[in-house]
Amino acid sequence: MPAATSASVLARIAASGIVPVVRIERAEDAPELARTLAGAGLPCIEITFRSAAAVDAIQAIRAQVPEVLVGAGTVVSLDQLERALAAGASFIVSPGLQPDVVRASLAHDIPILPGVYTPTEIILAMDLGLSAVKLFPASSAGGPAYLHALAGPFPAMRFVPTGGIDLADLEGYLRLPSVLAVGGSWMVRPELLAARDWPAVDRLAGEAVAVVRTLRGSPAAR
Repeated sequence: MPAATSASVLARIAASGIVPVVRIERAEDAPELARTLAGAGLPCIEITFRSAAAVDAIQAIRAQVPEVLVGAGTVVSLDQLERALAAGASFIVSPGLQPDVVRASLAHDIPILPGVYTPTEIILAMDLGLSAVKLFPASSAGGPAYLHALAGPFPAMRFVPTGGIDLADLEGYLRLPSVLAVGGSWMVRPELLAARDWPAVDRLAGEAVAVVRTLRGSPAAR
């Protein structure tokens, strides 16, 4: 993947405004979930490595719903990174900042959003050549007020806040220029996936998309 494509992946994440963070237990459900989210206006999804179905789910989305941008989340080792890349993940997300995982992802020209919590970690991310990171856990760190404070010393850094965020919090984050997109799981809660309640997923995703479009406009109508 050339550098221009890596930049376009981040641009697609920014255009989505929201990255649904999904722990999926049945890989066969992944394509329908991706179609539902895309139909609601969220053509971007992070499949976490918190279940054994992650690799198969990523592969299924890439094969059956190629218009959806699918990334791998909770990547905490080089082994997981290699499996995610082999499955076809277009971007990588981690709860923390591991320099070896960051370097390996960048060596493959795949965007990575490592988790940061402190200014020191942000500086380390910058030293590794990153211009976008995940703030995790965002609500515990101080939410939008903390991100606003970070914008002063780090004006060029962009953030994907994740952790403890719900629909009610979305507007506060998206109003910040430093926020690339918001990561959240409220529209893909485990009980909804277990029940294959796609109408509920569609409704919750649609509510979130409405907030994004109000604040940022819409690259594509529903």
